[in-house]
Amino acid sequence: MAHHIANPIPAHLLMWQRVREYAVPPSMIETATARRAAGDWAGACAAARIDVDLDLRAVRDRHGTELVTRLRADLRRLAPDLLRWHMPRIAPHGRLRPGLTISLARYRSYGATPLQLVVRTPPAWAAAGQRMSLALWEGSGDGAPRHHPHTHPHPGRRFRLDLHRHLWDAGRSGELARRCGADGASPGRPDVPGRPAGQDGRDLPDLLTDHNSPWAPAHWATEAELLLRAEGHPRGAFAVRLGMRRRAVFELIAPDDSHAPAFRSLREALPPQEVAALPVLPEAAARVLPDLELLRAGLVSAGQLHPLVAAALEAAGPAPAAGPAPEPGDPHRVECRGRVHRIALRDGALTAVDHDPAQLRREELLVALGGPALPCLRAIDAVHRNPEALPAVRERLGHGDITGALAVVEGLLGPGAVLRDGPLRDELESAAARRIDHGLFRSGLVGTHPAAGAAGGGNASGAGHAEAGHRPRLDRRTPPALRGKRTSRARPRTGLPH
Repeated sequence: MAHHIANPIPAHLLMWQRVREYAVPPSMIETATARRAAGDWAGACAAARIDVDLDLRAVRDRHGTELVTRLRADLRRLAPDLLRWHMPRIAPHGRLRPGLTISLARYRSYGATPLQLVVRTPPAWAAAGQRMSLALWEGSGDGAPRHHPHTHPHPGRRFRLDLHRHLWDAGRSGELARRCGADGASPGRPDVPGRPAGQDGRDLPDLLTDHNSPWAPAHWATEAELLLRAEGHPRGAFAVRLGMRRRAVFELIAPDDSHAPAFRSLREALPPQEVAALPVLPEAAARVLPDLELLRAGLVSAGQLHPLVAAALEAAGPAPAAGPAPEPGDPHRVECRGRVHRIALRDGALTAVDHDPAQLRREELLVALGGPALPCLRAIDAVHRNPEALPAVRERLGHGDITGALAVVEGLLGPGAVLRDGPLRDELESAAARRIDHGLFRSGLVGTHPAAGAAGGGNASGAGHAEAGHRPRLDRRTPPALRGKRTSRARPRTGLPH
């Protein structure tokens, strides 16, 4: 009889577990923290792979000294590694959500121009290295940014952090426990007389009683009050995006400012145009903090979290069960010619230590002439082409941790190893090629995907001209879907003669 798992781990928690392991490595946190403590905010951004696209002198000449003073104070409080830790991500690999402009701070007291300190993510095709950029957004009249995709040049309402400074401000990171509910306090309450339904037809009590749901309706009232006050409305309606084309509309209610806020579903449905114009509760406020979920599920320990996050969420969940301690560097063991031989690092390269060097040279020459290889040499060749640590290398490369990926490769093969044809070399070459795409995007030479115009039958700005009937050349810039259609030999023939 098959065994069934009683409480399977949700897929989004498994994704966040991998993100916490690979996306923000400890070396980045240590370097960024040291530079920020020394007052070098630009160096801290460089350590966290954040490009700075603002010039404080130009900002001072254009907007005055007072704005530069406030902006410089925010930059000195910015913890770029903490910002990367809390950035929105997409499934299934947990990469940064591409093409976003996220507001970090607003400066509304300087004329009619809505100045905002923003962080931007590149489009998906140029997201190699998972780099971000920091800039000052000066409103819609400043034209399209040169280093930003043209799809989302404006700060989004759904993803904003100006109301959640504790997610990037090192001086306010201690507020995390209170804002996410880790301190045990209930900041707000929903008012659910009867069974009022939201705009999408889903009952509100279902959101409150589903323990596996990533939503945090217990905090929506307090967060909605902050949102409405920031928008200049003491009370009113707000929307929560629950999914694709699904929005729940609620009304913030409270007898007066001395009582705890509450919310309830609107009793009458609003037209879609009015729903789209309502203030949207940010994702950081609508969902449960992933770190809190991971701690409560026992998937991570406090030592695996960002130091500022771990300090704020101390004792928020049970410590995970301690597994067996890893054995110290035991060399590989291969059965070769009836004996168990060892494979270990010697002189910076992986070699068979139980074979004489002269014998190894003769065997390698024999293999070069087409003869059979020793089991030890076959094992070394397999490790060079497709090692067991390839998934960890692939995860680090996907999250932009080139240094960590090379460290894993050097620890496995040695610093003097020469890569051979295989999946490992393909991954490293592909990562290097994708970084060239990001460099072209950052330099402004390519504004959109080079193959977008050819794939869609139109022109791609900055990518050349695609003539009618022209078949684009397959290269590393070709979208995977188009490459699969062009290279697949098993696809059915759909073109019939007229």
